[in-house]
Amino acid sequence: MKIEDVRRAAYSMPLTSPSFPRGPYRFIDREFLTITYRTDPAALAKVVPEPLKFDEPIVKYEFIRMPDSTGFGDYTETGQVIPVTLDGVKGGYVLDMYLNDEAPIAGGRELWGFPKKYANPTLEVEKDTLVGSLYYGSVLCASATMGYKHVAADHDAVLESVKAPAFLLKIIPHVDGTPRICELVQYAAEDVVLKECWTGPSALGLFPHALCTVSQLPVLEVLSAVHLKADLTLGMGKVVYDYLADGKK
Repeated sequence: MKIEDVRRAAYSMPLTSPSFPRGPYRFIDREFLTITYRTDPAALAKVVPEPLKFDEPIVKYEFIRMPDSTGFGDYTETGQVIPVTLDGVKGGYVLDMYLNDEAPIAGGRELWGFPKKYANPTLEVEKDTLVGSLYYGSVLCASATMGYKHVAADHDAVLESVKAPAFLLKIIPHVDGTPRICELVQYAAEDVVLKECWTGPSALGLFPHALCTVSQLPVLEVLSAVHLKADLTLGMGKVVYDYLADGKK
């Protein structure tokens, strides 16, 4: 293989059998359960990196069911998103993500810098309740429940929330273990088709685990919940802050 062949083919590892195909990545019937809660502001300050800023100690805990995604297949994901601003732009800082499929773990980390780890989340309907669960190995780390389709939510407001930008801290180490890439990446969902959205009574429990640290942002008060289903394309990212270049983009 010639040097130019390596350059042309290199977008994912392994070179000759990439872990995921090239995008774009379209998701059909992507289903969200998002519970918004109030947490300890001191705990939040420990995990939100500058230059991102937060006003209120609010966290959005998400379960996402993805039955049909180009290149990534069928999987479920969960994690915490913190409402923040960067230079006046409102968005969400993705703190952690746990999922059960290797291709989107590799693709998410390599391309955008999604903070993905392997675990076993589920999102399913049990009689009259929508139930989200996160197990890391055999240990329950998160449990979310919501009344199934109790009240129709505001379609336009929910659509805008799905389309809002989000921020990621992309870290790729050098061969000596020091950071070679350390950047804030901004991305957004594109071509969103919101099919349905609901709200209703909800509850959320987060439980301690040494390696699955969702409980580091404790639930002080559940504020709201949204259950939605949409088609969308995961937009490619852009670098908005470079930590290794003294803030230069």
